[in-house]
Amino acid sequence: MNLENSIKDVITKKIEDGIIEKVIAEELEKVIRKSLDDLFSYGGAAKKVIKEKIESVIVPYLENYDYSNYILKLDTVLVEILKNTSLDNKKMLENFKDLMMVEERKTIKVSEIFDVWKKRVAKDIDTSELGICYDDGVSYNYANVTLEVEYEEDRSWSIYKYARLIFECEKDEEMNLEIRISKWENSKDEGWNISYENTHNISSLRRLDALEIFLMRLDQASTKIIIDMVYENDEVEVEAQPEASFD
Repeated sequence: MNLENSIKDVITKKIEDGIIEKVIAEELEKVIRKSLDDLFSYGGAAKKVIKEKIESVIVPYLENYDYSNYILKLDTVLVEILKNTSLDNKKMLENFKDLMMVEERKTIKVSEIFDVWKKRVAKDIDTSELGICYDDGVSYNYANVTLEVEYEEDRSWSIYKYARLIFECEKDEEMNLEIRISKWENSKDEGWNISYENTHNISSLRRLDALEIFLMRLDQASTKIIIDMVYENDEVEVEAQPEASFD
């Protein structure tokens, strides 16, 4: 049995034994480190040959491995961790869990993104600028919101087309959002590519909200944006409830 098959058999056996879901990365790292330490104990030209053999087998194998089951098991592990973690780290772990879930949608409509954004407005809007309605109980007035697709001027030499999805909330500018999208000029596909830039370090995870996680997943999955509307105006019912005052 050649070296490539031996290495592949070892990796396959470890995966079938359930090492990934049982000990996540820690034990796998130990196994790989031990294997590499043993193999790299040879010197000179042999060390280079062995390293090349390992890379030729491990890299393609890991690239082609279906991690969907691993993601589901990782979700189970994180749920257990969340039950016992401190409040300070709970938000970070919840966001990490959501971000790691596979985004299965190949396409998404602008109207669908608009609906997700409106939920954020309903939940997080600053109510200090909203009026109060007393017609049927006590509630805040609806928040006026708009969606507009703004196409950027094409440059004669560019092979790409660009546009921006602009979401605006009349009473709270903090809710406003702009997403840049692009597509190849000669593409026959109606879908656009999303470009949502955000800080991807671990410490930033505790500051992300559901909408940001949603957009990051779309970006990572290369989900295509379908422009099914270029302008829309709507009213959003606010979740917060005001205190009654009859002064």
